[in-house]
Amino acid sequence: MQAGRRPTVAEVADAADVSRRTAYRYFPSQATLLIEAALEGLRPTMEAAIAAGPAQPAPESLEGRVDRLVTAMQRLAIEHEPLLRSMIQLTVLEPSSGGAPRRGMRRIDWIESALRPAAYALPPASHERLVSALAVCAGIEALVVLRDIRGLSSARAVAVSRWMARAVLRQAIADARASRRKR
Repeated sequence: MQAGRRPTVAEVADAADVSRRTAYRYFPSQATLLIEAALEGLRPTMEAAIAAGPAQPAPESLEGRVDRLVTAMQRLAIEHEPLLRSMIQLTVLEPSSGGAPRRGMRRIDWIESALRPAAYALPPASHERLVSALAVCAGIEALVVLRDIRGLSSARAVAVSRWMARAVLRQAIADARASRRKR
């Protein structure tokens, strides 16, 4: 792709030395492959946004990390909206594969990276619930709801996503503190 070509799934499988069957399991079409490859190129931007702040586990620091994450994710979603809507179109009608994610795990990777400094502060089940809740607060799906259904401007949609993420994070921290006091 960097050379300006549009490789097929079979060509990528051959170049990666994996079976074509395996490649088609992850990328059922050339369009899916090309969209995923383009979106993977956003990873350095997101990783830089997450790493930009302090890595201390303090709630204020963690809130800042999550805020930077959500802001960067939503701005990238706006910037690459047509590509992301194409990705949704390619995946939303596919039958579920029994719990396995149907799209790349970038969003989860980024959320877990932002939460890493405080991972020990939450019980594992609470951490998993927080990751899941934050995954709903940011990304193209949140943007679609806030803009298409709520009619918000891009700037307002980003602000609401940031507010949701902070509220979810604060509740997770409050729940963890309450749980520790009960013990």
